[in-house]
Amino acid sequence: MNEARNGDIPQWGHSSKKRETGTFLKKWRLLSSNATCYIGVTQNTQEGSQTNQDAEKEEMKAPDFTVLDADGNSVNLSDLFGKPIVLNFWASWCPPCKSKMPEFNEVYEEVGEDITFMMVDLADGQRETKEKGAQYVKDQGFSFPVYFDTKQDAVSKYGIASIPTTIFIDKDGYIVTGAEGAIGVKTLQKGIDLIK
Repeated sequence: MNEARNGDIPQWGHSSKKRETGTFLKKWRLLSSNATCYIGVTQNTQEGSQTNQDAEKEEMKAPDFTVLDADGNSVNLSDLFGKPIVLNFWASWCPPCKSKMPEFNEVYEEVGEDITFMMVDLADGQRETKEKGAQYVKDQGFSFPVYFDTKQDAVSKYGIASIPTTIFIDKDGYIVTGAEGAIGVKTLQKGIDLIK
């Protein structure tokens, strides 16, 4: 599938200004790719036409959410602050998600000790279930940790309208950048370089 159109991922710098999550989502959607699966949520993105220069001046704390790990334990995003985080939203029914997961696993195996990967399966209980997602990961032999958004807490906090979506969060819990659509190793590594 196609990588995100923008080979140079913009970086949002830290300042004293805080951002509302909805505005953030409209900005990083500008990095979107054509290779996405829509999950039935619509959003007005006309306001998202501000320049990346404006975005660079503002700091965005990653909204916290709760998901389940493979053993059914609750995990908060904020529990993982302290190391940079690659947050990826996906589902086993999504072809663009599935096409890039082997590359995410490859990068995870290389940098997983220094970077936290949070692969969040959008397990809505209908189109995707925790069992389907877990079986897919097992069948593929992926080693990255998988989490399940069974209550749609993460998807609603981040306003996810299509998958795959990847968000890069620094060790202090601030969003640096993100991409909507399938991204390959090169773009994934650029995002990781920004949060190291």
